[in-house]
Amino acid sequence: MKGFFQEGNALLWERNYEKMRIEPWGIDSLRVRASMGTRIQMDLPGGLIDQVQGDAQIEIGSEKATIRNGDITAVVLKSGDMRFINSAGVTLLEEELRPNHQSNWPAARWYQAVPGELWKIEVRFKPIEDEKLYGLGQQRHGRLNQKGCVIELLHLPNRISIPFVLSTNGYGFLWNNPAVGRVELGYNGTKWVAQASPQIDYWITAGDTPAEIMEHYVDATGHAPVLPEFASGYWQSKLRYDSQDQLMAVAREHKRRGLPLSVIVIDFLHWTVMGEWEFDQEAWPDPQAMIDELDSMGIKVMVSIWPTVSEHSKYYKEMNERGLLVRNDRGIPVNMTFLDTRPSGPIHLHYYDTLNPEAQQFVWEKVRDNYYRYGIKVFWLDEAEPDMDPMDPDNLRYHLGSGLVVNNLYPLMFAKGFYDGMRAEGETEIINLVRCAWVGSQRYGAAIWSGDIDTSFEELRVQVRAGLNMGLSGIPWWTMDIGGFFGGNHEDPSFRELMVRWFQFGAFCPLFRSHGFREPRVRIPTLHGGPNEVWSYGEKVYGILKEYLFLRERLRPYIMEQMRVASNVGAPPMRPLFFNFPNDPASYNIEDQFMFGPDLLIAPVIEEGAVSRTVYLPAGANWVEAWSKREYKGGQAYQAEAPLERIPVYWRKDSPFTFQF
Repeated sequence: MKGFFQEGNALLWERNYEKMRIEPWGIDSLRVRASMGTRIQMDLPGGLIDQVQGDAQIEIGSEKATIRNGDITAVVLKSGDMRFINSAGVTLLEEELRPNHQSNWPAARWYQAVPGELWKIEVRFKPIEDEKLYGLGQQRHGRLNQKGCVIELLHLPNRISIPFVLSTNGYGFLWNNPAVGRVELGYNGTKWVAQASPQIDYWITAGDTPAEIMEHYVDATGHAPVLPEFASGYWQSKLRYDSQDQLMAVAREHKRRGLPLSVIVIDFLHWTVMGEWEFDQEAWPDPQAMIDELDSMGIKVMVSIWPTVSEHSKYYKEMNERGLLVRNDRGIPVNMTFLDTRPSGPIHLHYYDTLNPEAQQFVWEKVRDNYYRYGIKVFWLDEAEPDMDPMDPDNLRYHLGSGLVVNNLYPLMFAKGFYDGMRAEGETEIINLVRCAWVGSQRYGAAIWSGDIDTSFEELRVQVRAGLNMGLSGIPWWTMDIGGFFGGNHEDPSFRELMVRWFQFGAFCPLFRSHGFREPRVRIPTLHGGPNEVWSYGEKVYGILKEYLFLRERLRPYIMEQMRVASNVGAPPMRPLFFNFPNDPASYNIEDQFMFGPDLLIAPVIEEGAVSRTVYLPAGANWVEAWSKREYKGGQAYQAEAPLERIPVYWRKDSPFTFQF
């Protein structure tokens, strides 16, 4: 077969052994698959849900063919070169052609054979002048606009690879491929790379606004459920509460002081042995009594679940023999060395294979029998990248194939296993906190936090951008360790200032959660840190943090409305200014402020010692400063007062909500 063909709603092209299939996949969207193999595979794992829609209009000529789905059209030349245009004829994205069709120059779609009937794949697109690109999960570079960056498509602690970009040129692009690779967002062109994959698979959509693009994207990858009501409150955590008595003392103190508290966390090493997923009865002698008392106080418990299995676990032998663990293709079968409750000292750990449905079921059954039966319904899915040492994907063998090909699916399937298990038990409100994500994690009730981060103002600045890009990657439920994770002395005035500024920022994040490995840090044998409760930082700081706890409570009706919107249309609660003000060019240059829903503008204080900061108020609205109630005209920058007890916050004057600050 050679040339163009139509197959139902799809346009097919073939030449020189390469095959390509383009078809409608949602409103104003197209999916492209291409391969140098014997056929295009239709059932490979990815992030897209089955959603072939649209009445495609296909025209085939002698020199080119087109396929149109709503506002997007793919124009394919006889040579196979392709570009995408919108309904106005504007080019959204165009493959990079060979200069003067030189045969020794790499093609826009380039394949290099690797063992296992796989290919190293590269897809190149032409540069777009003045384009800005957002999304791509959570990166460590501290940028909102990622044009000019090289992004590795491999999960690591603090780095979450979600290969979706939202472009200011009017398109969204998803690299629907869980293979290890990278994307180069160069000023001289964009290049997507998979180190080993059966075929090219990507999805592109057209939209007049960022909101429209995001709606198309979540339609294609799955909508998040509505956030459970309790989850919009305050979550208290530290590394770590060693016992039932310690945890209950903190919960009771919250209630004695009259402080709101929605979730309290039991962190790692509460178990017997890694990979047994049950309470150590010495430290947690009566889980049912604990849960019952916390329920009476209106507090949910979240329990840490690691995917690691010790060779000392009573389940290790069975899991290994049944093929429920991630394997190594060569060398010793160990994925990580860490500490456990017993025996003392470093031990070898293995990861269960979340890509194996039998392994998902096996682990969920243990969690169900040892936690869920007490009434625990929120789980902290830690180490979800997976966090291996060394991280060598080409040596990993999963149920679905080589680590090079499928590694990035691990956190998605970790969340899916728990979501499916809870649904099977009849649960309808599901939220689990996961340290990593991939395309579509939102549809499994996954809330994401940014991992073990530093305690510094520099890190606080990074977190603002990280949260915004996660929202633009389809993840509406995002949070971080307020105050950072590594360090922080509760008696240090500098850290107390940082804690206040971070707590103020956290009060306006989708999830409001404190956590940290505070000083003094005890590493062996119990791995716990200093105090991290709101009253731990002195009376002055406590007075400020207490005020924001109650402010968050007053905001919860507004927050829940934004969560319903996020579930319905994919608009993240935390979003850049341009999301709501796409016609204001200046809003695209603001990276250290954000909108919390459509009506609140938040300007975190992210510089140590600052008592004021510049705030830009977008054009198209008039604004009310939350604390003074002064009115300001949009389209201008102002110098906002920001004493320690205040974060600059503004609301749209025409907002239908009544805000109480």
